[in-house]
Amino acid sequence: MPDSKQAATILVVDDDAEIRYSLSRVLSSRGYQVIEAASGEQGVAMVRKGPAPHLVFLDVRMGGMGGIEALQHIRSANPRQLVVLMTAFGTAQTAIEAMKYGAFDYVMKPFDPAKVLSLAQNALQAHADLRAVGDYKPSVNPDDYREGIVGSSPVMQDVFKVIGQVTASDVTVMITGESGTGKELVARSIWKHSHRSSKPFIAVNCAAIPDNLIESELFGHEKGSFTGATVQRLGKFELCDGGTIFLDEIGDMALATQTKILRVLQQGEIQRVGGTETIRVDVRILAATNKDLEAMVKAKTFREDLYYRLNVVRIRMPALRERTEDIPQIVDFCLQNLVKQRKARVGKVAPEAMAVLVRYAWPGNVRELENVVYRSAVIAQGDAILVKYLPIEIGGGSAAVPAGAAAPAADLPAALDAVYAAAKASGGGALEFVEREIVARALAEAGGDPVAAAKILGITKAAVQKRAKGA
Repeated sequence: MPDSKQAATILVVDDDAEIRYSLSRVLSSRGYQVIEAASGEQGVAMVRKGPAPHLVFLDVRMGGMGGIEALQHIRSANPRQLVVLMTAFGTAQTAIEAMKYGAFDYVMKPFDPAKVLSLAQNALQAHADLRAVGDYKPSVNPDDYREGIVGSSPVMQDVFKVIGQVTASDVTVMITGESGTGKELVARSIWKHSHRSSKPFIAVNCAAIPDNLIESELFGHEKGSFTGATVQRLGKFELCDGGTIFLDEIGDMALATQTKILRVLQQGEIQRVGGTETIRVDVRILAATNKDLEAMVKAKTFREDLYYRLNVVRIRMPALRERTEDIPQIVDFCLQNLVKQRKARVGKVAPEAMAVLVRYAWPGNVRELENVVYRSAVIAQGDAILVKYLPIEIGGGSAAVPAGAAAPAADLPAALDAVYAAAKASGGGALEFVEREIVARALAEAGGDPVAAAKILGITKAAVQKRAKGA
């Protein structure tokens, strides 16, 4: 919020004198200093001339320059300027364009004074938070992390050292770790720095291919070898000759296919499905899994001889919760890439928001963090991610309150407005978006227990699980 000794300045832009008068009275009653502009052109000129107001209320439909055009000029002149659009026509086009061009929110006419004041308070708090971000300096240079593996923690330094040690040979490497930790990035880094870097790198997700198709996918097939095999097809091993093949989630591979992988490792030979010809291939194999292969060997669901052939050198990717000191670097790296790819315009994170990101346990690891950063950067207004733009389920949200506490009744309209604005900005499926957010909030309050969350919402456990998955 602005310094309590200095009242916040709010610019009201509307070509209707009565609207300007009534809105000025409402805002002045709370102690805000209100200045007025009778046209879009005049409002833009006042922002450009300065000093910039803390907040702008801008009418959509005016004679001459309309509100959407004025919004674009204002945001171009001052990217940090927070603008609330005013409209009597709550059309989809208005909502979409308002958020597209960077409006903080919009309010419907006729005004509800309590809602206007609540919205002004929220916007001015956002203004203060954005100023607090200051001259944010990213903690990483993307050029230093061309491999895409970001981190300087001791556990990641150990990973980098092993990658460097195995690149000079063709040793088979097993990469382990939870889902989302970046196992494929490690495999690609090994390939990129090896003498095979000029040859293909092919990644195969063994869990995504049905058992009856994976042998054809890996080894190819002959014409007529099975129903639908109308032409001869080369498999991944032949296509990757001279290069590196990455077998991801190898713990999901059927025993019959494991036997054929073992033959490749031992003899460098394959046979196409339905064929009799033995084909020599020169392929380096890297494998990854998030399963306990040692336990699978004991249970005889994974071949012991294949396990030892694959597990010559092991690289364990740590979970993100084991290297929380790397989170700010990963966030910066993601944001800089999003801005560079023009997928988002926000390149900064408020300290309070970063603290929320560091505190969260990240069960989905780096992949989950990247998704949260992307989502928050897309819906953020202004030039920084604030706590209010983070998902409620990780401790963010504009209506965040302590677990088990209810939002004050006076703040409910503003909270609903914020959720509705986020739903509109999500790019479609607004009702589904709101349902997911509400279920996520209930799960957070229930400590992740779907049964308790179902009791809070008065729905079934199955409904909670379905909506939490976005189904």
